[in-house]
Amino acid sequence: MDIQSASSVVLQALTQATSQDTAVLKPAEEQLRQWETQPGFYSVLLSIFNNHLLDVNVRWLAVLYFKNGIDRYWRRVAPHALSEEEKSSLRAGLITNFNEPVNQIATQIAVLIAKVARLDCPRQWPELIPILLESVKVQDSLQQHRALLTFYHVTKTLASKRLATDRRLFQDLASSIYSFACSLWNHHTDTFLQQICTGDQQAALSSLERTLLSLKVLRKLTVHGFIEPHNNMEVMSFHLLFAGRQFGPGSLCREKLEKTIILFTKVLLDFLEYHPWPFIPLIQRSLEFAVSYVFTEVGEGVVFERFIVQCMNLIKMIVKNEAYKPAKNIEDSKPENLEAHKIKTAFFTHQTLTEIGRRLVSKYFLLTEEELNMWEEDPESFAVEETGGDSWKYSLRPCTEVLFLDIFHNYSQTLTPVLLEMVQNLQGPSNVEDPVQMLMKDAVYNAVGLAAYELFDNVDFDQWFKNQLLGELQISHNRYKLIRRRVIWLIGQWISVKFKPELRPLLYEVILSLMQDPDLVVRIETATTLKLDILSSETEQFLPYLESIFSLLFQLLQQVNECDTKMQVLHVISCVIERVSIQIRPYAGCLVQYLPILWKQSEEHNMLRCAILTTLIHLIQGLGAESKNLYPFLLPVIQLSTDVSQPPHVYLLEDGLELWLVTLENSPAITPELLRIFQNMSALLELSSENVRTCFQIINAYIYLSATDFLQNYAEALCRSFCELLRDITTEGQVQVLKVVEIAIKVSPVLGSHMFQPLLPAVLRGIVEGERYPVVMSTYLGVTGRILLQNSGFFTSLLTQMAVEYNQEADQLLGSMIEMWVDRSSYHICICMLMSHFEEPKLTDDEEPPTEQDKRRKLVILTRRWQTVWFIVVFVFLLFFMGSVSPEVFR
Repeated sequence: MDIQSASSVVLQALTQATSQDTAVLKPAEEQLRQWETQPGFYSVLLSIFNNHLLDVNVRWLAVLYFKNGIDRYWRRVAPHALSEEEKSSLRAGLITNFNEPVNQIATQIAVLIAKVARLDCPRQWPELIPILLESVKVQDSLQQHRALLTFYHVTKTLASKRLATDRRLFQDLASSIYSFACSLWNHHTDTFLQQICTGDQQAALSSLERTLLSLKVLRKLTVHGFIEPHNNMEVMSFHLLFAGRQFGPGSLCREKLEKTIILFTKVLLDFLEYHPWPFIPLIQRSLEFAVSYVFTEVGEGVVFERFIVQCMNLIKMIVKNEAYKPAKNIEDSKPENLEAHKIKTAFFTHQTLTEIGRRLVSKYFLLTEEELNMWEEDPESFAVEETGGDSWKYSLRPCTEVLFLDIFHNYSQTLTPVLLEMVQNLQGPSNVEDPVQMLMKDAVYNAVGLAAYELFDNVDFDQWFKNQLLGELQISHNRYKLIRRRVIWLIGQWISVKFKPELRPLLYEVILSLMQDPDLVVRIETATTLKLDILSSETEQFLPYLESIFSLLFQLLQQVNECDTKMQVLHVISCVIERVSIQIRPYAGCLVQYLPILWKQSEEHNMLRCAILTTLIHLIQGLGAESKNLYPFLLPVIQLSTDVSQPPHVYLLEDGLELWLVTLENSPAITPELLRIFQNMSALLELSSENVRTCFQIINAYIYLSATDFLQNYAEALCRSFCELLRDITTEGQVQVLKVVEIAIKVSPVLGSHMFQPLLPAVLRGIVEGERYPVVMSTYLGVTGRILLQNSGFFTSLLTQMAVEYNQEADQLLGSMIEMWVDRSSYHICICMLMSHFEEPKLTDDEEPPTEQDKRRKLVILTRRWQTVWFIVVFVFLLFFMGSVSPEVFR
């Protein structure tokens, strides 16, 4: 493609490709796609996006096509790869100047230069780094910034390479340019501070942007550029400089300044994560820095939330780092372990730990005004946030709680008395007119709940529950909802730690009362505590309260509106149904009627639909054969969830398959609609995903449910799928396929043998030739024995067919098979087969009642029992006469 003649037509195509008119857009995109492999096309794109007089949208699109082309055609081994001559020309053109005026395009150009650098630097592009280093020194503000932006993206990309040779190259680069990068950062930082003093806000903002970029470069060089960073004085000096830096208030360039401060903390955190031992000299200064800003007056009016989070993460990582703890046997500890432990022990004095513990609870655990307003204005969102919503994960509160747990776990002897004293100071009901006292009690109870396992030996929770907490739950004042909600949460944290069974009826009475609390947040929290209780209690104690509590849970499900809250309540309902099993049948009618409505309402919310599927799974297991009444709703749900041509299957498939299976297992009889759903299975088997085991279980369930109907409709297609699977499947997969065949023959001997006939020669062939995997051979023998036992005529014809293939007499081939059978089998297997046919399984109190499928399997066993007995007796005699069994067996 000649650049001069092609530029105009490519420019026209790019212009048309930015059109909003699809009639113009689509042909242009197709034309550009065809040009992607034409020599010279990327040179034309380079000339277009470097022409600042052209339309910004056209230049933006040219950059994107160029960037995508690097991914597809830059490597030498790629189909339609760019020639070395054109690549050399493009590399030179990319770094001719750094004067792009549009920020977004400048960033994209920096990214695509980094992509080329990942593949070519330094071997094919040795001049890149020297040119960048020279370009960041120029006086022109725009060129300096663009060069620094490119320098950062190139450094970031090269640091991400993980091959040993690439890492060595990056380490060589880091050692050669680290001094320059430090001086660059110092220069821009000093310039920024000077401009603040002179009041030049716009210039200060520009310098701060350069400070941020140079710091990003230093972060990558520091963390990934040195094997032993502690041996490099500049690296350690850089960290010590930051760990001791003081930050003052100020609104000038606040957003950029906060980003720069956060980046500083990221450098420390990365260095600690990747180089824990070289970080040891920084432990003392880092702890002093973080603790002073977060837990003393130094940080008042200065710190902001993200900075507090980063400082807490820094403290947490130092406290729990295994490299900073001595071995259990002190003599096995390395000197570095002992040195780090000594520094931590010296820092975390009793006074320091006490202050940290008190401030964590009394300052950072307090509900904020913003959170209290959310409780009033949007209680569902508050409830979801408090139980771990997406935004909650990245806020200050969870970080505070994790730090509290880590510090309490490592220094429990010091912090336990501190926390118990705070509890003691809050004994008795709180004054509803004193919001500060109530907020403090909420925070202290939160700490006691989080540290439940650590406080096991120090808190008599049963007495506390009866003498204090129970009374607080009975205070109905509206403002006391803060404490009611926290107390029921606290009980949920202690239920599995220390809570006497005889107190459970009293707890259920409390739950019944709080499920009718006027406050929605209290009701939701109570439902969550109920779930925790059910998971750790005896079902019998709960059954007297089942009807009332289940009714209130259903009301709560209807009252809430947000998807996340409905999911939360559905999960509690699922736990209840799972625990009480068939006892749910008298009370499930309202839920059965409501779930179809909820399913329709949740059409755009796949995660809520996943929760509905989970509920249905437990509901079907509880209803047993009565679940057939749900089929008008249930079967379309299964159909949609397991249809891989429908987009929702990405979310619903796993739960949909489980629901399909339990529906079959509990179905009293086959229906045309239930049979028709199996049309989804062919595509599912082609996926060969982690769900394939469930697919085989579904197939087996259909065979047990109605072998004749199922095999007549689907065996031929299923056999084709199995033939495809067996070409490329694991040993476990082979066994699963053959187990299906064995079950089909066991349930329906004639039809099963006939329908799966194409698979059977391979089975006999595997026996004769001595399959090397014992588990596969065992399955081969099981299938063959089942045919011989239940369809001897078919076995004879199959044996004759195989005799022709091996050019042997049928008797001779049978003898070879028997020898292999005797060689690979043991009479212990036969005695086990015999016992499995005669032993009656007995249910224990903890076991679920038999499903409809369990009954069908038992019936098959009883029907085939005497055939199996005769087969085993004959087989054992055969082994005896061939000398493989002693006469002791027959006594």
